[in-house]
Amino acid sequence: MARFPATELRRLNRRHLLLAGTCLVLAGCGRNDVEPEDEAPVDPNAPPVGSLAWAIAGSWRADGRPRDVWRHPLETLEFFEIAPDQTVIEMWPGAGYWTEILAPYLARGGGRLYCANFQVQRPEPGDDPASGNLATAQLVARFRERFENNRRIYGEIAMTEFGPTSGPLAPGGSADLVLFMSQLHNWMAAGIAEKAFGDAFAALRPGGTLGIEQHRAAVGSIQDPAAADGYVQEAFVKQLAAEAGFAFV
Repeated sequence: MARFPATELRRLNRRHLLLAGTCLVLAGCGRNDVEPEDEAPVDPNAPPVGSLAWAIAGSWRADGRPRDVWRHPLETLEFFEIAPDQTVIEMWPGAGYWTEILAPYLARGGGRLYCANFQVQRPEPGDDPASGNLATAQLVARFRERFENNRRIYGEIAMTEFGPTSGPLAPGGSADLVLFMSQLHNWMAAGIAEKAFGDAFAALRPGGTLGIEQHRAAVGSIQDPAAADGYVQEAFVKQLAAEAGFAFV
C-alpha cells in the first residue's frame, strides 16, 4: 500500500502498496530553469548524470533542496524502488517538489511521468478572486507553465487530473509506480480517498506499486474519516488499499 522513508518501512503489492513513514507537509518550490547540461560532474565524486542523486542535486532545485533534510527524497524514492525507465504517476503534485526530481530523472532514463493535478472548474469571468476554485486553477496554471516550458530539463510530462469526477490517471494497466505524496488526508476530507485508490489500481500494471507518504497517526486512536489534523492511521491506509485490490508486500 505504501512505503515509508527512513523511519519505518512498509510495502504493498498488486499491484503493490508502499507506505512512507511520517513526513512533512507538501511544500511549494520556486523556479530555477537551469539546463541539465550544467549539471555535468566536475569531480569524480559527483553523482552520475541521469542518476536519482543527480536529479536531487540539480541546480534547478535551488529552492527545493533545503526541504530535503526533512523529506528524504533519495531514501523515499529508493524505497519505492523507482527506476529511470518506469512509467510513474504523481497525484496532486502541488507546486512541484517531487516533480522537479521525477521529471529530469525519468526524462534522462527513458521513462514517462504523468502528473495528475487538481481537477478544477475553469474560472469564469467575474469569479471571485478569493474563491478556492480560482486559486486552485491559478496554481495548476503556474505548475503547467513551469514544467511545460522547459522540456530540456523536465522532458515531456503528460498532464492529467484527479478529482471527484475525473477520468483515468493514465492508460489502464500502463504505470509501474503511482505516488500519493502527503495528500491522502486531503482526499479523505474531500470524500475521494476511495476513488484515489481505485484510480491508482486501474492505472497500474499487474505487479506495479503504489507508494504513499503520509503523516502517520498514533496507533490506537480513533481515525477521523476526514483526517482534519492531517494524520492517518497506517491500518486505515492498508484497509483502503486492500478494498481497492492491493496486496501488502
